[in-house]
Amino acid sequence: MSTPFNDDQEPKKRRGLFSSLRGSFLTGLVVVAPISLTLYLIWTVAGWVDSWVLPFVPIWLRPDQYVGLNVRGVGVIVFLVFTILVGWLAKGIIGKSMIAWAEGLVQGLPVVRSVYNGLKQIAETVFAQSDSSFDKACLIEYPRKGIWCIAFISTSAKGEIAASMPVDEDKTAVFLPTTPNPTSGFLLFLPKSDVIELNMTVEDAAKLVISAGLVYPNGDKASPTPIGEVRQPTARAS
Repeated sequence: MSTPFNDDQEPKKRRGLFSSLRGSFLTGLVVVAPISLTLYLIWTVAGWVDSWVLPFVPIWLRPDQYVGLNVRGVGVIVFLVFTILVGWLAKGIIGKSMIAWAEGLVQGLPVVRSVYNGLKQIAETVFAQSDSSFDKACLIEYPRKGIWCIAFISTSAKGEIAASMPVDEDKTAVFLPTTPNPTSGFLLFLPKSDVIELNMTVEDAAKLVISAGLVYPNGDKASPTPIGEVRQPTARAS
């Protein structure tokens, strides 16, 4: 003879099985999604570079003429080799003379000159091998007192900007990124006393910005810095 409790036990087992499957699915999604998206982005970027570079590569150098398959990534290798070769030549006297001659021609073209100078300045700022560009994360009060934002220290304010600010102390320029897209943001000029340097690396700060606060580096280990006191960055391993 069955007891009245048998009818209630079966739904509980089913709910437990469903919860277990859902938990396994979410765990697998956390593992699979970053790997899949990373591979997809690499595959897409490689195909995009190939579409631009391969038309300039002679047919007899393309592996698809011999293998019979479209080998993705050949354009990336050609682009890297070509860029390294150009950079090596640009460091020499002949390369510098050729670049100066070509830039002289570009400077004579009104519209092209403006576009070239702007792109060159952006490239030099982004790809310059400098240890003083965005090497520190900081906290600033923005857009008003009492609201704190993560920013990246760019460089010290100079020239007319530093002279025009009515502050009798050193000024610094910081980049305040937006969330979740850190490539856009605001350029702010602040007194150094209003900037609190953080011990976290720029990479950890960028993860915090991109994740909208979900990925918090060293959340339990970090010690707070008093307001108004600049924290000295920790020494980095060479």
